[in-house]
Amino acid sequence: MSKVLVALIPEPHAPVELREVAEPELEMNSALLNVELSEVCGTDVHLQQGRLAGVPYPLIPGHVSVGRLGKIRGQLLDVDGVPFAEGERVTFLDVHKTCHACWHCLVAKASTRCPARKVYGITYGLADGLSGGWAEKIYLKPDTRVIRLAGDTDIETFMAGGCALPTALHAVERAGVEIGDTVLVLGSGPVGLSAVIFARMRGALRVLCIGAPAARLETARTVGASATLNIETCDERERVEWVLEQTNGRGADVTIEATGAPVAVAQAMHYTRDAGRVCVVGQYTDHGEVSFNPHLDLNRKHLDVRGCWGSDFSHFYRGVGVMADAARSQPWSLMKLERYGLARAGDALADVASARVVKALIDPRLS
Repeated sequence: MSKVLVALIPEPHAPVELREVAEPELEMNSALLNVELSEVCGTDVHLQQGRLAGVPYPLIPGHVSVGRLGKIRGQLLDVDGVPFAEGERVTFLDVHKTCHACWHCLVAKASTRCPARKVYGITYGLADGLSGGWAEKIYLKPDTRVIRLAGDTDIETFMAGGCALPTALHAVERAGVEIGDTVLVLGSGPVGLSAVIFARMRGALRVLCIGAPAARLETARTVGASATLNIETCDERERVEWVLEQTNGRGADVTIEATGAPVAVAQAMHYTRDAGRVCVVGQYTDHGEVSFNPHLDLNRKHLDVRGCWGSDFSHFYRGVGVMADAARSQPWSLMKLERYGLARAGDALADVASARVVKALIDPRLS
């Protein structure tokens, strides 16, 4: 039986390991994807740190990947009912098994909260098969939502967006960014950078970004931020003053929190104008509590504050479409990427954790 090389996290706080696992027998209407690129993101850092509940260790990380279809058993159809063929370059929605039959899916119209949903590289472990992108191959289970990449889609540019692409798209929509708005993005990681781009794409006149380190803020300016502020060189009072100076003394029309730090949620309310909008997308893991003054920070300001959890197929599908458009995908092509082979997946994880890189990609083809 053929073997597949994978990089996995055996348990929380343990180093990444290389293993060979058996290539699976395919179920009907499933496929093997030969991985060209996968990503390393903040969620993978949290997985290694044991910050997510219910994770089935050991697991193969990598929840957004691109590659070419190898073996297909049965039939694999796209959203238009067109069958895929072996050899086609595709990506796939990492969220799997959303039921589209429960109260969350049908009544609340919040499929990202479906209790049946599973996620490749996060809630599927090694016991579930080749279910993550840090591997030579991924097993695409039946009912996985596969999306064909147009021939002129640059896969590095697509992966520069990665999982941040649909998440940021969702956040910008939830925030209700309008033509002429001044948008403040808190956080200059992959989600924050994609939020900068999508806010401009949606009509924001100016986009501000507060984050760190300096290299990521330089990238934020490169992809469209009008002005940036480094949190490492100023305190909270100075940040408030800077935002007010940038917004005629009022505060941002919209603030998108994409940091993962609980204190940034309260700060987002401080930085936003009266009757403005705040969208919280960065709190994917539990980093603790934060306090705020309900009267001064929220109610008297007449703020609209919204949470944003993950993304669904529509966000991912539209994100793939954006990346197939040379003009609209151009900002992502300006991001500096670092490639790592499977043997260096641990180095990639450490570099992401320390913010030494803007975006890290796993390339299983590298020796």
